[in-house]
Amino acid sequence: MLFNSYDYLIFLPVVFLLYWFVFQKNLKAQNAFILLASYTFYGWWDWRFLGLIAFSSLVDYICGLKIENASLRATKERGNLKVVIEDKEESFPTKRSKLKRKVYLGISLGVNLGLLGFFKYFNFFIESATDLINTMGFQANTYSLGLILPVGISFYTFQTMSYTIDIYRSKIKPTKDPIAFFAYVSFFPQLVAGPIERAANLLPQFFKKKEFDYSLAMDGMRQILWGLFMKVVIADNCAVFVNQAFNNPESQPASNLLIGAVFFSFQIYGDFGGYSNIAIGTGKLLGFNLMQNFAFPYFSRDIAEFWRRWHISLSTWFRDYVYIPLGGSKGSKYQSIRNIFIIFLVSGFWHGANWTFLAWGGIHAAMFIPLYLFGKNRVNIGIVSQNKALPSLYELGQMLVTFSLVTLGWVFFRSPDISSAVGYINGIFDMSIFQEPQMDIRVYLFMAWVLIFMGLEWAGRREEFAIQKMAFNKPALIRYSLYYGLVMAVFLFARKEQEFIYFQF
Repeated sequence: MLFNSYDYLIFLPVVFLLYWFVFQKNLKAQNAFILLASYTFYGWWDWRFLGLIAFSSLVDYICGLKIENASLRATKERGNLKVVIEDKEESFPTKRSKLKRKVYLGISLGVNLGLLGFFKYFNFFIESATDLINTMGFQANTYSLGLILPVGISFYTFQTMSYTIDIYRSKIKPTKDPIAFFAYVSFFPQLVAGPIERAANLLPQFFKKKEFDYSLAMDGMRQILWGLFMKVVIADNCAVFVNQAFNNPESQPASNLLIGAVFFSFQIYGDFGGYSNIAIGTGKLLGFNLMQNFAFPYFSRDIAEFWRRWHISLSTWFRDYVYIPLGGSKGSKYQSIRNIFIIFLVSGFWHGANWTFLAWGGIHAAMFIPLYLFGKNRVNIGIVSQNKALPSLYELGQMLVTFSLVTLGWVFFRSPDISSAVGYINGIFDMSIFQEPQMDIRVYLFMAWVLIFMGLEWAGRREEFAIQKMAFNKPALIRYSLYYGLVMAVFLFARKEQEFIYFQF
């Protein structure tokens, strides 16, 4: 079920009304209803995927309890998730208990990574091995299972793994309530494309009685509207010109290729950022607070800042569960550089089973490491031009350079293979860059829309999302003109239902 579909337009109000007017008085019933709604939402694509997410949830629910039981820690608070302040190794006094904890953690990680690896990467490794054998002069036939990638498996797998890892680290306590836990794993607003939530943030919210908050719900509605605008008006319409440029780059002038690359930058941001805003806004309608996933990344002044603002839930996940356990930046320069490369390559490979994603991750690592070596990776922490209406020329130059580098990286992300990406970039740096683009006249209209979009983003860059507090101090006529203008744009420029790009990950 797509957020930008008529199915969801019916589904969400029904869920909202039942959640608040039928099940509000009973917390367990509310959670059970959320679980049912989430499984309905997920099963809308393919009901066979439900068994997979249910199995993964069951494994981690059991492993979480087993890890806790093996620790032999006495506690009066059982059943509800609690945050533990201290994490001392001596709290686990026996080697036997340590071994059991590691075994159950291993089962959790093995099952989840095994399922993810099988469905997402099996064909990739088989095809890569076949190509390697053929290049060595031997004959090998390609073998493929023709697997269908379950929607959102990369997202809910990481979400449920963090639960057992945090229990193992004694950062949280497991829950004995299976309904709440299964609802946490499958929570439909962020199930298929994030944000990737941590149990310490989201799971306790299933144990807190909800009271309808009108202001929070209205904030959620505004965020959903902004997310739909990003997806339907910006992303889906940019996709028309992106496809034209990337489908046959050899026959097009450099000006077309440049527009295609720039438009893809806005397509993927509008698509993924739009999804995240709709997800977070939907959560607010139901009384849940989900973490911010994008923080106006195209106003970043360097690559390090970009990664603090882009897909925040994934970058912080890799930081906490991969980068820091590897040693982070505490070791030698060589070890730190190694860890940076690992984290970016793993992040790239997480996105898909293609060498282009690894190349994309490696490119960002190569751009990040010089900042790290010169101690510049944490210079731009705050909001750009925090107390000014416009950026300085220096800040504008920083943002343009960063955006240009990110856009060149996106070419690898969008291309079917590395040779195509290299050819596309070579095509941009051609004298035909000065030719008039051979595109539909509508391209200029959507350039205007992109400029309007970035103007609204700039004006609202101090908030969680662009229109969160925009025009609050203005007359109602101006405020609602903004909302109705966005609604009209969504309906006028809506194309045939387009899937979100990150559903394939």
